[in-house]
Amino acid sequence: MLLRQRTPHGDPARQSVQPANVAQRRDGSAVDGQRPDDQAPGDRTKGRRTPDDRTREGRRREGRGLKHRGLLFGAISAISLVGAALLSVCLGVVPLQPSEVAAAIFSPGTADAQTSAIVWTIRLPRIFVAILVGAALAAVGVVMQAVFRNPLADPGITGVSAGAAVGAVAGITLGLAGSLTWGVPIAAFAGSLIVALVLQGAIHATRGTSPHTLILVGVSINALAGALIAILIANASDDALARGAMFWLAGDLDLRQWLHVAIAAVPIIAGLVLMLLHSRSLDAMLLGDDVAATSGHDVHRNRLVLLLLASIVTGAAVAVSGIISFVGLVVPHAVRLVLGAKHSQLLPVSILCGSIFLVLADTVARTAFGAAVVQTGAVCALVGAPVFLGMLLLRRRA
Repeated sequence: MLLRQRTPHGDPARQSVQPANVAQRRDGSAVDGQRPDDQAPGDRTKGRRTPDDRTREGRRREGRGLKHRGLLFGAISAISLVGAALLSVCLGVVPLQPSEVAAAIFSPGTADAQTSAIVWTIRLPRIFVAILVGAALAAVGVVMQAVFRNPLADPGITGVSAGAAVGAVAGITLGLAGSLTWGVPIAAFAGSLIVALVLQGAIHATRGTSPHTLILVGVSINALAGALIAILIANASDDALARGAMFWLAGDLDLRQWLHVAIAAVPIIAGLVLMLLHSRSLDAMLLGDDVAATSGHDVHRNRLVLLLLASIVTGAAVAVSGIISFVGLVVPHAVRLVLGAKHSQLLPVSILCGSIFLVLADTVARTAFGAAVVQTGAVCALVGAPVFLGMLLLRRRA
C-alpha cells in the first residue's frame, strides 16, 4: 500500500518548488512578491561594508593614531624641557651638582649662600626668559606660516621684530640702558607695538588684503627699520653705546633678571593661550580664504586677531632677548614632520620644543666656548641654518 507523507498539520507534502513571484534572500529565505533581480540596491548591500565605510574607518583610525602620537610626543617634550632646564642650571663657569641645585631651589635657607645666589640670581632668570622667548618665537612661527600660507614665514616677516629693534636701539643710544634696568625692554616693546598697530590699521583699512600684500608690507617695514637703526647707531654719542646696540641686535640672554621675566611673562602667556584657542581657525586658513569662509570662519577677523596676537607676543619676546632667528622657522617644520599640520597638536608641541631649543642653545652659548663671549642668537643661527637646510633637502628627496 502506497503511503503519502504528510506534514505536521496533516496536509500532503508538496514539492519544495517556490512560485515564480517569490525571491530568495542571500541567506536562502524568500521575500514574497519580489524576484532576486527586483530587490532594491540598498537591500543587496545591506550588512556589507562599502568602500566609503572602509575609508571613513581608516580616517578614524589615522586620527586616533595621530592624537596618541601627539600626546606621546607632547609628554616627551615636557619631560625633555624639565631635563634641559635642570642641565642648564647645573652647567656654567661654576658647575653645580643636581643635589646642590635641588637644595638651593627647594630649601634655600639651608643651601650654600653662593650656590643660592648663582641659581636664583643668575641662572634661573636666564632659563625662564629662554623658555618664554623660545615658546613665543616657535608659536608665532606656526601662526605666521598658517596665516600667510607660506612655509618660510617667521616672526620677523611682518616687521614687528624690526620695530622692537628700533625701539631698543633708540633706548640704548639715548642712555636708557644705564639709567633704567627695564628701559630698553620697555622701549623695544613700545617699538613693536607701534608697528603692530600700524600693521593692523593697514589691514583694517584695506579689508580683503591678501597674505602676499601683507608680506610686502612687512618687507617695507623691515627696510625702514633697518635704515633707522643705521642712523641711530651712526649718531650714537659714545662708541660703547653703539657696540651695546650691535650686541643687542645679535640676540642674547646675558644678565637677564627676574624683572625681564615679569615684563615678558604676561603678554607671552596670554598670547599663547589665545593662539591655542584659534587652532581650528589656523587649520581652516591653510585651506585658503574661500574654503575657510564656506566652513563658517570669519577669515578677515581671525587674521586680524591672530596677527595682533603674534605681534604682541613677538614684541614681548624681542624686548627681553633681542632678535633671535631660526627658532620660529626650524622648530615648526621639525614638529610638522612628526605630527602633521593639525594645529591642535602642532602648536602646543612647537611651544614646548621652541623652549627646549632656546634653553639648550643658551646653555651652549654659556659653556661651549670657554672664556669667549658668544650670543645666544649666534648659536641659534649656527645650529638652525644647517638643520633647516638639511630638512629642506630631505623633504625634496622624499
